[in-house]
Amino acid sequence: MLNFSFHNPTKIHFGEGQIEAIKKEIPSNARVLVVYGGGSIKNNGIFDQVAAALSEHEWFEFSGIEPNPTYDTLVKALAVIKEHKVDYLLAVGGGSVIDGSKFIAAAALFEGDDPWDIIAKRARVNAALPLGVVLTLPATGSETNAGAVVTRNGNKLPFASKLVRPAFAILDPSVTLTLSDRQVSNGVVDAFVHTVEQYLTYSVNAKVQDRFCEGLLQTLIEDGPKALAADTREDLEVRGNLMWSATMALNGLIGAGVPQDWATHMIGHELTGSYNIDHARTLSVLLPSVLRNRRVNKRDKLLQYAQRVWHITQGDDDARIEQAIVKTEQFFKAMQAPTSLKDVDLGASDIDEILKKLEQHGMTALGEKRDVTLDISREILEAAL
Repeated sequence: MLNFSFHNPTKIHFGEGQIEAIKKEIPSNARVLVVYGGGSIKNNGIFDQVAAALSEHEWFEFSGIEPNPTYDTLVKALAVIKEHKVDYLLAVGGGSVIDGSKFIAAAALFEGDDPWDIIAKRARVNAALPLGVVLTLPATGSETNAGAVVTRNGNKLPFASKLVRPAFAILDPSVTLTLSDRQVSNGVVDAFVHTVEQYLTYSVNAKVQDRFCEGLLQTLIEDGPKALAADTREDLEVRGNLMWSATMALNGLIGAGVPQDWATHMIGHELTGSYNIDHARTLSVLLPSVLRNRRVNKRDKLLQYAQRVWHITQGDDDARIEQAIVKTEQFFKAMQAPTSLKDVDLGASDIDEILKKLEQHGMTALGEKRDVTLDISREILEAAL
């Protein structure tokens, strides 16, 4: 196992009815900005619960954060913060709202001339507004980590700072019952690939992390389709297991002391930035191709994945690896997710543009060993057709 330091101070309130915990988590004298997306929380009762919890606070609203939050929208919140002297943010939504709120938190106290420098130039974040979260769409794990992704002019780029890690997160599985099938699918696929990116690399004898990953993957495989099935879609135990799996997949625990890949994510970001394809759907398109392309490099862990996650024990090594990848594709299809570029209306003519974007963003040495060059990214994309 590699050396690591692990610290995750986000307090989690898990379970039905936990939104009321907001009132004790946010200081009573705080001036709060509630940040959310398109307004669905006003139709499903979540907004009313948040309002009740904030009844003794001074609070304001900022809405309109898109899936894949854009810089142009996020910076509009800065004027609201200044006007109302806001000193606390509450993100109510999924990963996009939380990511956007993280950027707002950092930008509000940024000392430079242009907040975009936080992302484009990796400008240091020296201060940020405190942030709490009410999670409505489990997927990204953003509710308990320090990272975020923001889009500007077709460029989807990440940033991270420990100062934007949420102080607390409310995880109420009941709020996910109104999600669409596509949102549920995206959340499960995103959590699955987050886990794989930290698991399917090379062995460093990190037995605890491996077993955690295998447990998460098996939970997602078992309960993901249940959340789409007519007779179990409203099962709160299913929803709770999926919500907790998504959080655990990217809170830093399973990634501590192990090599990490993220090539699928980095290539996928270009599909989202250039073609506005749902993030999770880019992952389901690309992951099988990445695994096939890197099967030699990932051989030992792929065999472990085949045996421990999919219970594949028959056949030679190559056959078992291929069966595991096919099983992965079948799982994505069961989650109603695409598994090829043609499934998302892209073809061979789009590959050069994707590679151009990867080069532009410095994504020329990806993977756990930084050996996924642009040429290999081309092979991956061509195989995903």
